[in-house]
Amino acid sequence: MHPYSNMDIQEILRHYYGYDTFRPGQKEVILDALTGNDTLVLMPTGGGKSLCYQIPALAQPGTAVVVSPLISLMHDQVEALKANGIPAEELNSVNSSDEDVLIRRRCLSGDLKLIYVSPERLLAELPTLFANIRVSLFAIDEAHCISQWGHDFRPEYARLGLLHEKMPSVPIMALTATADKITRIDIINQLHLRVNALATPPQHVYIASFDRPNLSLDVKRGYNGPEKLRFIKDHVRRHPYDPGIVYCLSRKTTEAVARQLQDAGISAAAYHAGMTGEERSRVQEKFKNDDLQVVCATIAFGMGIDKSNIRWIVHYNMPKSIESYYQEIGRAGRDGAPAETVLFYNLADIILLRKFAEESGQKAVNIEKLDRMQQYAESNICRRRILLNYFGEEHTKDCGNCDVCRNPPKRFDGTILVQKALSAVLRTGEKARVSTIIEILRGMYSPTVTRFHYDTLKTFGAGSDVSIRDWQDYLLQMLQLGYIEIAYDRQNEVKVTNAGREVLYGRSFAQLVVIQRKQELKGLTRRQRTATKGIPEVHPKMASAMESPQLFEAMRLKRLQLAREHHQPPYVILTDKTLHDLARMKPTTKEAFARVPGIGEYKLNRYGDIFLDIIRKHV
Repeated sequence: MHPYSNMDIQEILRHYYGYDTFRPGQKEVILDALTGNDTLVLMPTGGGKSLCYQIPALAQPGTAVVVSPLISLMHDQVEALKANGIPAEELNSVNSSDEDVLIRRRCLSGDLKLIYVSPERLLAELPTLFANIRVSLFAIDEAHCISQWGHDFRPEYARLGLLHEKMPSVPIMALTATADKITRIDIINQLHLRVNALATPPQHVYIASFDRPNLSLDVKRGYNGPEKLRFIKDHVRRHPYDPGIVYCLSRKTTEAVARQLQDAGISAAAYHAGMTGEERSRVQEKFKNDDLQVVCATIAFGMGIDKSNIRWIVHYNMPKSIESYYQEIGRAGRDGAPAETVLFYNLADIILLRKFAEESGQKAVNIEKLDRMQQYAESNICRRRILLNYFGEEHTKDCGNCDVCRNPPKRFDGTILVQKALSAVLRTGEKARVSTIIEILRGMYSPTVTRFHYDTLKTFGAGSDVSIRDWQDYLLQMLQLGYIEIAYDRQNEVKVTNAGREVLYGRSFAQLVVIQRKQELKGLTRRQRTATKGIPEVHPKMASAMESPQLFEAMRLKRLQLAREHHQPPYVILTDKTLHDLARMKPTTKEAFARVPGIGEYKLNRYGDIFLDIIRKHV
């Protein structure tokens, strides 16, 4: 009999995970699953989805089968379970035949509480291994992959609807971090879940709060390539130990950004689908083990990593949807400690993404999702409210932790600027692109301007006192305000809308936002840029938990040493948040050490004396 068979879920939470209370929504899901019901669980990345199926697996007889799309993701989760003293394994193509035999024997003997498999492996093992063991639960992780409406559809998920047909008595829990209403309904239908999402309230459907207050949200508009790189370099230098991801739209950009960071002495590497599997695995392992600080990646990176101490995310380009964006920023701060997110975007991003959406197989859906992403990036209201409202969660208060809340935008009467630009558009016969309109306004004799004789127009040079970058920003605002539109099906020609004509002919006024970019880009002093050695800069929201930065740093180095000795990622030993809590609480006895969140019995016995010795020396 396993030690947890007679423990209730609260005891399991404390004993194995080191927490006294559940996060909102977790307990309700767990209790529903333990009664044998199917469940659909929506929780944001870092919201604690895995506990929803891990604790039911521990609290009842049998083995829970967890379906996961990526081998690396399975491996991370199995390692984390083992680090908590929980018997779990993974069946995948990386295992040797001998390893598979041993895992099957442990499974058949009832020794494993959780076994992780890919969708293909699950279906292959259904009539053999899983037909001969007591399966307590099927947990379908990343369940949005089953839906063509989801942002990461995977055809191999489509056959999972067979589960209820083959093993009708085993409950299914479907879990996802991002799924709009259409995708949720599709997940339910495809998996034949015995739930009712349309009831009031929904039956066996749990949608947790998508609020991640530990994530700061910042959007920076109109930066060019060198400006983005300067910002990223300054940020990394101020946070020399904090791992982060730079998401880029193309493979070429990931390589270029990684190379620029490397040239600046920053530990960085590219990651994209064009690399070999061996190259990608090497980058991912180095990043997981804190041997690499920055990964410059396409969206192919991140879904397969369960690294809890990622402290920042930068989107070098605008993502294609809010779902993609929210899942990607959700990879930061999964330990609950503060993390920073920055989104760069400009007009070129919008034009390119619009082209991709127009050429996709789901044109209408993708354009709608891109429109919502663009509205988020261009908004001048609290960004967290926009995100939460998008996922159907009413939020009436500003968050205070986004750029809009911290620095409400200033506006000015931009009517004359707008009229100059609109006049230039009309005088070209609405046949020119944004870049050409700017050349006309600036009075630039470019090949396009001279070929079409735009240098003879009355508006040629009418905006020469405004820089190219500022014109790009103002035209982006004009697009947002509905004064112009871009004909993506006609080589991105700029057109004037009815609202734009109202301004052009003086029947209405145009309010534009004051550009803050120049002020932001003044950057740091030379002294600030060079003062990056020793103790890392502390995030303002982490200051209260960092009364003793020297103690934190000593524990961080010990954690790194232990991780290398045990061949584990450092965050599996203890999370950043747990280290911050230890530095703040400074326990000097095992009893006090055990009260720190995130330290269960297994970690207390394995690491307690080691870290207590460090704390006592500093105290």
